[in-house]
Amino acid sequence: MITATVIPRLTTIAIELQDGLAEVRLNRPERSNAINEAMWQDLRNAFSWADAAPEVRVVVLAGAGGNFCAGIDLSMLASVGRAVAHADPARSHEALRRVILDLQDCLASIERCRKPVLAAIQGACIGGAIDLVSCCDMRYAAADVQFSVREIDVGMTADVGTLQRLPRLVADGIAREMAYTGRNVDAFEAKLIGLVNQLFETPEILLEGVRAIARTIAAKSPLAIRGTKEMLNYGRDHSVADGLNHVATWNAAMLISADLDEAMAALHEKRPPRFGD
Repeated sequence: MITATVIPRLTTIAIELQDGLAEVRLNRPERSNAINEAMWQDLRNAFSWADAAPEVRVVVLAGAGGNFCAGIDLSMLASVGRAVAHADPARSHEALRRVILDLQDCLASIERCRKPVLAAIQGACIGGAIDLVSCCDMRYAAADVQFSVREIDVGMTADVGTLQRLPRLVADGIAREMAYTGRNVDAFEAKLIGLVNQLFETPEILLEGVRAIARTIAAKSPLAIRGTKEMLNYGRDHSVADGLNHVATWNAAMLISADLDEAMAALHEKRPPRFGD
């Protein structure tokens, strides 16, 4: 079992932790970081660790090499058919449904992570990579980025989150156009439609910029940041009235805290606050 104090050693993902900032890097550059079976599970393990580790305050998700992620490794699709094969078609279909639900859960671990997750995206971000970055709190991109919902071009319906999350990020018509056509969206258009927060000239400048934003977040009250993410995610999926009720319950328990005391003391003493993990 992964513990909160030990950085997990994963086969397809590299993790570094410094000063509250965890960098989770997809690490199959020779395959443009295509998501194979091991990477799905590694993603869940990485974000379960980040969620549990008190010393992690913010996560930056990046990709090694020239491309962020080329989507699902097509060799995996072939192996899924063999894995769910059964003489009874109904049992085979049920097994495939369970596989899909498990892959959805691997990506949902990013949303479940209580710490903000910032995606730093360069090069190709296609197919399953859109599912992946749609789970993140914010997306930042280098000028060479190309986004594409590519499932339509291999004759399948995207099934691990793009069609549910992308319309919450961009206009519904734009999300539908991307899903129906599979066309490329470049950096300029991605910024224009709100798919990314900011653009950076090169992948190197991108990482520097995203790290700076992450460090700003890491300096805030960890309890308040975790509560804010909880409220934003809850509010996205519920009514305004439900959201207000939820935050009232949350703050009834969390408002009076050591972080609030430290923030008030820091303001009074005109110094940066020093929050515990």
